[in-house]
Amino acid sequence: MLRKRTFWLFVVSLLALMVLAACQQSQPAGGETREVVKTVVVTVEVPAQGGEQQAGPAVPQGYGATLKAVQERGYIICGVNGQLPGFSYVDKEGKWSGFDVDFCRALAAAIFGDPEKVEYRPLTAKERFTALQTGEIDVLIRNTTWTLTRDAELGANFVATTFYDGQGFMVPKDSGIEKIEDLNGARICVATGTTTELNLADVMAARGLEYEPVVFETADQVFAAYEEGTCDAVTTDKSGLVSRKAVLKEPDAHVILEETISKEPLGPVVRHGDDQWFDIVQWTVFATFAAEEYGITSQNVDQVKAETKNPEVKRILGVEGEMGQKLGLSNDWAYNIIKMVGNYAEIYDRNLGPGTPFNLPRGLNASYIDGGLLYAPPFR
Repeated sequence: MLRKRTFWLFVVSLLALMVLAACQQSQPAGGETREVVKTVVVTVEVPAQGGEQQAGPAVPQGYGATLKAVQERGYIICGVNGQLPGFSYVDKEGKWSGFDVDFCRALAAAIFGDPEKVEYRPLTAKERFTALQTGEIDVLIRNTTWTLTRDAELGANFVATTFYDGQGFMVPKDSGIEKIEDLNGARICVATGTTTELNLADVMAARGLEYEPVVFETADQVFAAYEEGTCDAVTTDKSGLVSRKAVLKEPDAHVILEETISKEPLGPVVRHGDDQWFDIVQWTVFATFAAEEYGITSQNVDQVKAETKNPEVKRILGVEGEMGQKLGLSNDWAYNIIKMVGNYAEIYDRNLGPGTPFNLPRGLNASYIDGGLLYAPPFR
């Protein structure tokens, strides 16, 4: 506290010196000496009690532009994969489903109170960042790995991770391949323009192994080539291997090697320059985490909203606190997400959990209260 007082005494003294320095002597034509005072206007933010500043933060250029455009259009444009069952996939009737698709729906529920106000834009790995940078899409929710280069150089901001994954390999069961060293000299199918391709090169070089990369632009092309025998192995995120293995002609004829060679934090991505939109997308994800933590589901959310005495839950569900207004949304934004789409566990289980062809264990994707990595900051 003493240091803060000393600092502000210094600032006040400095301002006084500036004002004195602004007083100058000028000599008019008649020889009369006259004092000219120049007014110096300085805006100072004085900390309130507790050290917080009273003045609000400056609003950067572009802030709020995305939400305004989305609201005027009447729907969000969500960039997705479209070729990854369990995550984002469109059936023959044109119906979209999957884990990533549900986060697109959650965002629409938060903004419009209607999870169907989404246009899905299928994108290859090569196309995805250009589509985001140029404004073709509002948000990218497409099994995309968070890396330093992508964060810093592509004009992109990664929000909260929705799925913690890692890269692996799938091989024919009768190939005799049991570990990565057995892939020495192998032909390996991989999607171009991905961290998968880079990780493959790194791990093979680090282990002194030779291989032939067989690259394709789309997941369909990669796995079609693998299934036809063009490659000895295929590599991608393990969740993707599980997803695609389930739809091969003979799923049991293939195995996923045990070893994981990378960290692949996957989640939504937005453009640089609009912090409000970043906040909306990020807190949409956090709302699903928090709902699971507090046991709020699409089935019991109305009862919880009516009966809860927990102040945090009241703020989440819009009973008090005006959390939605801080994001530029209605105060029932999180309630709408939970009611219309569900909490994180509901989204996961519906698309990837028991009862699906994938049956992926939660693992790191469990709530922190169950030993996982999913953790929402406080709603306050």
